[in-house]
Amino acid sequence: MSPAEASTMDIDLQQVFGSPVPELHEAAVARDASPALTRALELRSFLALTEEQVARVRDRVHADMNPDRDMGELSAYKLRFDAQWLEAALDARDGYRAALGELLRTMPPCREQARPVRTTQPRASVTLPTSAAPAPPRAGAAWGPRPGKPA
Repeated sequence: MSPAEASTMDIDLQQVFGSPVPELHEAAVARDASPALTRALELRSFLALTEEQVARVRDRVHADMNPDRDMGELSAYKLRFDAQWLEAALDARDGYRAALGELLRTMPPCREQARPVRTTQPRASVTLPTSAAPAPPRAGAAWGPRPGKPA
């Protein structure tokens, strides 16, 4: 699916990622592209394809039902088949819209995604008083010969 095909969620993508969809597609092919952006654009392409299928079936039904058309050309079988096809396409569209919407709602804001990840742990140095905890017996004791064994 080309990035030129529009989807009903393009405005949502633009609001969340802060760029128009064609720019998002350019950013998605970069080596450091965010996994959320890649997934969102993948879902968007599925959604755009499914919406195109819905439009094709809708247009075919409209053409078949045109008042200027000969009634002898109407086919109940063909209309039933188109209705099943339309139902499947609408179900798929709803599923892709829901998945993309959920992804956009649950992903971290863009400013948090761009922040570098801290790779070192902060170190705290605390000196405990000697009476803080008693040392267990034999703590730090050197190993000596066992009773009954020569040294």
